[in-house]
Amino acid sequence: MLRIDVRDAEACISANVNVPLTQNQFDALVSFIFNLGCGHFSTSTLLRKLNARDYSGAAEEFPRWVKAGGIIMPGLVRRRQYEYELL
Repeated sequence: MLRIDVRDAEACISANVNVPLTQNQFDALVSFIFNLGCGHFSTSTLLRKLNARDYSGAAEEFPRWVKAGGIIMPGLVRRRQYEYELL
């Protein structure tokens, strides 16, 4: 199951990201998409900024994705911080 989910996240990156990525950037996006889904990623400001080559602006979008059911989740805050540091 995990391999399929990771492959789906990788396919989402291939289909939506139009700029070069480092391995760390790719890994951050796989984690993000694995957690949120391709649908959220494909319509996100994060992706729009990334494809505009605004890598730092894209990274600044991670902290916006820390809520579940409208509540800030400490685990998501930590996860987004790790992803931010990779991107």
